[in-house]
Amino acid sequence: MLAAPRWLCDCMPNYELLSFASDDALAGAVARRWLDRLAARRNKNTPYCVALSGGRIAKKFFAAVAEHAKARVVPLAEVHFFWGDERCVAPADAESNFALAKAHLLDPLEIPPDKIHRVRGEISPNRAAAEAEAEICRIAPMNAVGQPVLDLIFLGMGEEGHVASLFPGAWDEVVRSKSVYVPVVAPKPPPQRITVTFATIAAARQAWVLASGAGKANALRESLSASGNTPLARVLQMRQSTLIFSNIAK
Repeated sequence: MLAAPRWLCDCMPNYELLSFASDDALAGAVARRWLDRLAARRNKNTPYCVALSGGRIAKKFFAAVAEHAKARVVPLAEVHFFWGDERCVAPADAESNFALAKAHLLDPLEIPPDKIHRVRGEISPNRAAAEAEAEICRIAPMNAVGQPVLDLIFLGMGEEGHVASLFPGAWDEVVRSKSVYVPVVAPKPPPQRITVTFATIAAARQAWVLASGAGKANALRESLSASGNTPLARVLQMRQSTLIFSNIAK
């Protein structure tokens, strides 16, 4: 693990930044850290709810989890898998976040079907969002304001600082929504998507951001600023604690 670049060291107290030399080092470190957390759980009889992300670094992370989990005893079969966002495509489509996780994480680890709670991107977005919300609220504990409390949500970060499918310039009703999932139109293909809301991300016990890729330095810099205006900045401002794993150099 590397020291953070100087421009990343003026950190707000509500997040921790961990820097790595490569995608593989980042993915491996996050995989090991998550598996350590799972292995250390004391109450293994309660549901453990996690929301997965999509993207290139997620693929490497899934593969790293599958590799490391096979070499140790970790109760992954007790984990309930949800998604932070999904594209409105069929579950076998190459653009599907579910398909990515299925190929590189769920199938290799033989996760039981009753622990997999995908967002049905092949049906109408409003119906998919409503079904996904009902499913997560059925399993995860709820907080005082009616939000399901995920144990952990994994997030990526886009070139403009978007997280899940919450993009800059999102409609005010999306930004302020108290729903769990909402349909959105993204500025990049495929445009029709379903995403968790800022309120759901804020309610999670832990949020881990995997920030990787060329051309994202400016977005990360703005997101880490106390006056940042990106979707990731909003997440950091709403939460008391967020972990950011990054290999983005200045």
